[in-house]
Amino acid sequence: MKKIIPLLLAALTLTAGAQTTKKVLFIGNSYTYVNDLPNMLKTLALGCGDTLNYSQSTPGGCTFSSHLSNSTTMNYINAGGWDNVILQEQSQNPAFPIGQVESQCFPYAQQLCESIRATSPDAGIVFYMTWGRKNGDASNCAAYPPICTHNGMDSLLYHRYMMMGERNEAVVSPVGRVWHVLRDNHPEIELYSSDESHPSVAGTYAAAVTFYTILFKKSPECISNAMTLDSATAANIRQTVETVVYDRLDFWYQYAEEPSNISNQQITSTLQVYPNPTSDMINIELPQAENGKYVLNIYNSVGERVHQEPINGGGTVRVSIQKFPAGTYFVEAVSGDGRKNGRNSVLRAVIVKR
Repeated sequence: MKKIIPLLLAALTLTAGAQTTKKVLFIGNSYTYVNDLPNMLKTLALGCGDTLNYSQSTPGGCTFSSHLSNSTTMNYINAGGWDNVILQEQSQNPAFPIGQVESQCFPYAQQLCESIRATSPDAGIVFYMTWGRKNGDASNCAAYPPICTHNGMDSLLYHRYMMMGERNEAVVSPVGRVWHVLRDNHPEIELYSSDESHPSVAGTYAAAVTFYTILFKKSPECISNAMTLDSATAANIRQTVETVVYDRLDFWYQYAEEPSNISNQQITSTLQVYPNPTSDMINIELPQAENGKYVLNIYNSVGERVHQEPINGGGTVRVSIQKFPAGTYFVEAVSGDGRKNGRNSVLRAVIVKR
């Protein structure tokens, strides 16, 4: 898969002063239309000398599946000519159990991407990574404990959107990750509206600055418009985006591939792990790899790798997580040399340490 390399990032930096015009389609729901994210992004871009022309299909609660049968969405896609298309799933769907996500989310994300590439072959597809609810998903907590807290839900959304980016060779706009860092470092900034789900104006501003940086590949330092926020709040948000997004553009673009050169997509499937939840040992069932080996990775809820080991052959592998703090973890087995490319398969699972 094509990755942005440091020389390309340097080239992007050298051309940061160039003015750019983009035609962008937003496909999503209320997380996009509340506080009018597209228009706020247009305003911020204009202040940096860039032009955003946009259309949107954002019915409340709309899923990827329902967008495929939405005439407004499909008419926009079929019109073609887009520079970028933004895809935002319903706020809860990607955080549900992996089997449910595999059947009710991922296939429809792929179908939307295929439809977009059929009519806008040069369009860059961008997945809009959303955020965990302020205090978790109370309505589904009993059925699926990993989403009972903000961190649990947010971590699942992070990994599922990265999986969608990887599977569809698309860019990921990490709005949820920006929110996560803001919550940790600037708790005085209220990102949520009163329903603890939708964004406040500050939350939408964080999303708009993130999208400006992702779409135009420019530092948010050119943005001076605070919209209706106080200048200190807006500055803290822009600095967070600078650190999380602009300084790591290569990471968020790591799966992006030129639309005319999409092939050899790697096979990604569910890893069997038990017992789950657990407080001690986990058993991981690995099928026989074609090349006879895997690299096993375990990540914590903020995406930090806390365990890595090579595995020879398949079968049952036992790993101790006794020393891990309680929380949600992500297990990933990559066949071959451990590089996630078109030749190596990737298997994943989510575990809960009690």
